[in-house]
Amino acid sequence: MMRLAVLALALIAATPSSARADATAFLGRNSADDDRSFTRGFAFGVSLLVVGFEFEYANTSEDTVEMRPSLRTTSGNVLVQTFGLPVQLYATIGGGVYREHLGNDEETAALINTGGGIKIPVAGPMRARVDYRLLNLKGHPRHSTIHRIYAGLNVAF
Repeated sequence: MMRLAVLALALIAATPSSARADATAFLGRNSADDDRSFTRGFAFGVSLLVVGFEFEYANTSEDTVEMRPSLRTTSGNVLVQTFGLPVQLYATIGGGVYREHLGNDEETAALINTGGGIKIPVAGPMRARVDYRLLNLKGHPRHSTIHRIYAGLNVAF
């Protein structure tokens, strides 16, 4: 009886789960008040039907002429998403760390983000992704609230 239970547990543990992973490369814009700056980044995620987890990195370059700081963000996010539809809608919340730099000034602190988006099938595992994030920067950044909108190419695997 014990052997049968151990064998059943081993078979369950060896059975592949329905988890799916994806990766996104993106380009977008950060805005705070009236200034807008170009950003680029990538994200890697894993999903279990409705709930997913994602790591995201984004980088905005410094512009000393326009007095816009660089902004690097790294965050871990939890997603709630639709499944079984032609397009995938999602909402996300997460936290991480940012580094802002302009000239001799530099700030590194925590961030909290919320947002949402859509993944639209293009061909095979390729999807277009459009995403909006509201970033709340802690500490003493030049702007404590950043709006980010981006579009990217997403590959599911």
